[in-house]
Amino acid sequence: VPTADDFYNRANKLRDELVEARKHGLDSVEYQDALTSVLKDLYELVGKPVITRLRLLGVPEQSRVWWCPTSVFCSLPLHAMGPIPSSGNRDRYFSDLYIPSYTPSLSALIESREASPQTLEKPSLLLVAQPEDLPRVKGEIKVVRSLEPRATVADLVSSEATPSSVVEGLRGSRFAHFACHGVLETGKPFDASFKLHGGSRLTLLDIARSRLPDAEFAFPSCCHAAEITQESIADEALHLTAAMQYCGFRSVVGTMWEMADTDGRDLAKSFYKSLFSSQETREPYYERSAGALRDATQRLRRKRGITLERWVNFVHYGA
Repeated sequence: VPTADDFYNRANKLRDELVEARKHGLDSVEYQDALTSVLKDLYELVGKPVITRLRLLGVPEQSRVWWCPTSVFCSLPLHAMGPIPSSGNRDRYFSDLYIPSYTPSLSALIESREASPQTLEKPSLLLVAQPEDLPRVKGEIKVVRSLEPRATVADLVSSEATPSSVVEGLRGSRFAHFACHGVLETGKPFDASFKLHGGSRLTLLDIARSRLPDAEFAFPSCCHAAEITQESIADEALHLTAAMQYCGFRSVVGTMWEMADTDGRDLAKSFYKSLFSSQETREPYYERSAGALRDATQRLRRKRGITLERWVNFVHYGA
């Protein structure tokens, strides 16, 4: 796809606009205005030429599309570019036309998609939660536990969630749902971690050293799980979401920034409902997860009072 001569300079300006506006708070008018402007400009810079090329290639709408961003584009919400001009009354964004996903590298995507286990058996799901640190996750815990009998749910909540117990639980699970704090370490990507009981940490290095033969899908419902900070861009740093993919999970859902108190619960409820609702497809669950996330964010978006940043927040990585 041809790009403008000032392509990266314009992208850097868009990133800087978001960084500056975030100082006012994610729910501020200043940030909402900046995000609206950035998504519109990002559509003109990236979305419009890409969509034009997809149409020329005969790629039908509602197809899967993977973004493999580098440099400054790692911190921009490519999945939500728009609004895209249309004849209807409702604003349409990139995720309305296609089912978007990200991947940290082409090799990671290829590995996630090859040798796929074509199983539709009831999945085993590990829930890891810390309601003492995050009271909002109590509702999320109920949502995940309610997936029985569609999934076999094992949970490690509060004092049960230690680095060793979580690693052991991951080894025996196909799905994993984390409802706890995610901690990023600028300049030290493998020290990034999930905060567990008593302040203990499950680091990316712990996950990378684990052997996860059955891992298919992970949902780290943590603030900043998929965020690339301005300081880390030069290092192409791994974040929690990408690391889960590198460590064996074929598909991962993450967040770009802080969540509103009820969004983890509401998004998880809509996501899993969509994931388990289709009985006609023979796709493995992890391959349905991108579409399930798209459905869930669209439901969230239709609710009254939902600001732009709340549905743009959620992203899909992997197969």
